Amino acid sequence: MRTGNNTLPDYTDPPVDETYASIQFAPIPGFGIPHFGLFWPEIRKDFPNFQVQAPVPSATEQLEAGFRNAPSFGIQLVSSPDVRCWFLDKTQNRLIQIQNDRFIHNWRRIKGDEPYPHYPALRETLEKEWRRFCDFLTREKLGAPQVNQCEVTYINHIEYDKGWKEYSELSKVITAWAPPAESSFLPPPERVNMEVHYRIRDNLGRLHVSLTPAIRARDGKEVLQLMLLARGAPASSSVEDVFRWLDVGREWVVRGFADFTTQAMQKMWGRI
Repeated sequence: MRTGNNTLPDYTDPPVDETYASIQFAPIPGFGIPHFGLFWPEIRKDFPNFQVQAPVPSATEQLEAGFRNAPSFGIQLVSSPDVRCWFLDKTQNRLIQIQNDRFIHNWRRIKGDEPYPHYPALRETLEKEWRRFCDFLTREKLGAPQVNQCEVTYINHIEYDKGWKEYSELSKVITAWAPPAESSFLPPPERVNMEVHYRIRDNLGRLHVSLTPAIRARDGKEVLQLMLLARGAPASSSVEDVFRWLDVGREWVVRGFADFTTQAMQKMWGRI
């Protein structure tokens, strides 16, 4: 999680398995399936492969009424377009996702041993491709995207037998879990699912933290999946304001990860 801001925590071997930054905007009138094909030649040198996927529902943080009175996860789901297209690089580690109301840049591990490229490199790619997409929309006379939400998400895979062995030792992994008292009636839990939600400063959005058992697709291995998702609205649709919010969201994800996990685990991940 390296950055130009040296005050943020950094790790030589972080457990991050996937990360994405998403820019959501109002549906673009007139944007249809042919535009995916028209746009692809502009990025095909870097993203030569494609897949067609189901769309991601739009999501908006409801901050005015407070989380207690907001829908589940503090979001509002809205109808979404019919198609989402993935444009993948040769390694399939990096991809751009586009639909009528969303633009996403992903990095993910495929083999499992790929080095994490760190945020500045991912941010640079996202900004380059976002500007290219906006220029395409202008040339096609579809107008500039009206951005309403941004997201930064890190998905971490915490493996068993690396600093901990079972759920009775969960307090070795996360700070929010206290070890059971000697007089405790309950046995150690078999599984744990946890959700925690935090308001980002100045009412800029929320940080959602979830901890769930998961089976990793590439090797069938059971892991503890720790996902941190920051979501909120930028001050405007300008590139500067959009990426200013993404930087804030990334800061909350990184600092939230450091607060949520124990120093012993961070030492194992090579915290600098």
